[in-house]
Amino acid sequence: MSKILIIDDEKVIRATLKEILEYEKYEISEAQDGEQGLKMIQEQEFDLVLCDVKMPKMDGLEVLEKVAEMEKQPQFIMISAHGTIETAVEATKKGAFDFIPKPPDLNRLLLTVRNALDKKNLVSETKVLKKKLSQKMDMVGESPAIKHVKETIEKVAPTDARVLITGPNGTGKELVAHWLHKKSNRSDAPFIAVNCAAIPAELIESELFGHEKGAFTSAVKQRIGKFEQANGGTLFLDEIGDMSLSAQSKVLRALQEHKITRVGGDKDIKVDVRVLAATNKDLKKEIEDGNFREDLYHRLSVILIQVPALKDRKEDVPLLVEKFLEDIANDYGSAKKDISKEAISKLQEFPWTGNIRELRNVIERLVILGEKTISLDDVKKYADF
Repeated sequence: MSKILIIDDEKVIRATLKEILEYEKYEISEAQDGEQGLKMIQEQEFDLVLCDVKMPKMDGLEVLEKVAEMEKQPQFIMISAHGTIETAVEATKKGAFDFIPKPPDLNRLLLTVRNALDKKNLVSETKVLKKKLSQKMDMVGESPAIKHVKETIEKVAPTDARVLITGPNGTGKELVAHWLHKKSNRSDAPFIAVNCAAIPAELIESELFGHEKGAFTSAVKQRIGKFEQANGGTLFLDEIGDMSLSAQSKVLRALQEHKITRVGGDKDIKVDVRVLAATNKDLKKEIEDGNFREDLYHRLSVILIQVPALKDRKEDVPLLVEKFLEDIANDYGSAKKDISKEAISKLQEFPWTGNIRELRNVIERLVILGEKTISLDDVKKYADF
């Protein structure tokens, strides 16, 4: 049941609104002025506040301003018999969901209340999802190697410098890219990832730069490419060592001139994109073999971040195991399993050629097949090395 607070100095208005909303099965509380209403919001949890504008002691807009500074923020619908367009605009700018004149139209009131509560639910769900995503994107480890990566991210993220992230498969190169974006000034803008190895060579240019309708047989409509989608934000080119030479030359132009041209088009489109790239290949050897452009390499590698293999940071295995046990329990909606010290010691002995990705898969297998407390025997039986 959604909780609604009515703040109004007119007892008749409070009583009328309460009767209407309680009939719709909402839980209603009342405050007779702005000061009392603010105190109640500070002490209790409300989903929605219906707040008069003109009140003694503290007016509605002042209440709205003060609540905007608080951590918990219910949705606000402002109500007033003296409403003007200017007041409505000011209330909206300060964060109000809507503005309703007195006496309120019943149908409009109920519709606005439902819409405001829907928005509150969406905001709450988004916060939960962001928190879960943030937890999954945690960079876990205290080894010197991973500490160096974290320190580099802290220094580099606030700049617009291009970064080339290297390291074996499964080490978390995309995680490094996410953190570079999250800690940058572009964190509120899009983060667009492209796996260059997963896209056929003949389609990579269309994927990156988009295409115009009729540019080729299957181009039945215009398509916006990843560079345009990432405008103002960050574009992450994963496995860039697998990109065709033709696409490399166009990426180089985009980096040099901050412009792209859609396939089949002749119009230059300005883009403001920070490019991060990653590869598990030795690009200097690829340059020698004629598979990668040296000028593009130098454009991309303003900063180099080498992500260590798990075998080079085995002291982080216990922390990673605990992290994965928690993540898997959350994913499955089950209680988190424990693991014995002997089992963890055994896991630290393994070569982990698939790195963190492989460790995560093994822990999931142990959670499914192992006992309530994962034992050394479980590791020997199910780790499959």
